Amino acid sequence: MMQGATAIRVVIIDDDPFVQTSLKTILSAQDDIEVLATGGSGSEAIRLFDELGPDVLLMDIQMPETDGLSAARGILGEHADARIVFLTTFSDDEYIVEALRMGVRGYLIKQEVANIAPAVRSVMAGQSVLGGEVVGRVDTLMRGDVGGGAGARTEDRGEKGAAARRSAALTRGLSEREYDIIELIAQGYDNKEVAANLFISEGTVRNHVSAILQKLDLKNRTQLAVYFYRDLSKADA
Repeated sequence: MMQGATAIRVVIIDDDPFVQTSLKTILSAQDDIEVLATGGSGSEAIRLFDELGPDVLLMDIQMPETDGLSAARGILGEHADARIVFLTTFSDDEYIVEALRMGVRGYLIKQEVANIAPAVRSVMAGQSVLGGEVVGRVDTLMRGDVGGGAGARTEDRGEKGAAARRSAALTRGLSEREYDIIELIAQGYDNKEVAANLFISEGTVRNHVSAILQKLDLKNRTQLAVYFYRDLSKADA
């Protein structure tokens, strides 16, 4: 750690002792991260957060006593600025939707071990993080297709939600074209695919993306996807 730098203080919550130990070993090896404590349940997460006030809470979802979602809801109810990242083997659709709507800072899959430390740093810097497996699936989920049955009602909800997001984007200073680009990026399209869908050049897409990131004060495409599904989706809540 550089002289004068402050370590990012982390608490790890997982009901598997092996996972606790592994994550602690990985993160403790980083010069700029300090693991304050580990726990094995949602109730421990609440207690440790209140006692230690960590910078970042890494937490599993499915656990005994109080699960991760319930614990996060309780913590965020008392500490709205809490930085909570779900780290789980369950990329379950309903979990993803609830986590994003709740306002947690990240949702990572445990197998993406190499991304954990960088994610902690990103979250500490005010960014949101989504695992690669999650990003490509968020579009369908946030349209209201999960847990709600098919048919006209789901389609109507999706159309109304899309209209609300577009309206919210326009009132926040984005153009129609910029909104279209954000929507496609949020669905996992790369620049070439965005260009093909909108019948513009890749260079034009790159210029638009740079302008959008600057306008929204965001750093990358992952943050853009989170902005689309979490911040703009509040318009149709």
